[in-house]
Amino acid sequence: MANHFTPEELAEELGTETRDIVLFCIREGIPIYKGKVDRHLLLTVMKATGVQFQKTEAAAV
Repeated sequence: MANHFTPEELAEELGTETRDIVLFCIREGIPIYKGKVDRHLLLTVMKATGVQFQKTEAAAV
């Protein structure tokens, strides 16, 4: 089972924007290695810090 995902994939899963994922990783010292983030580490740090990303709504066409 894969555990490393791109910030785009994680943003889609968490319902936020890619920029929010990247900024959170930088702020919390979560490594982005070869364009991928350890999902388990990201979720663990989010839980420990009490962070929840605000859901973004898809643009209506």
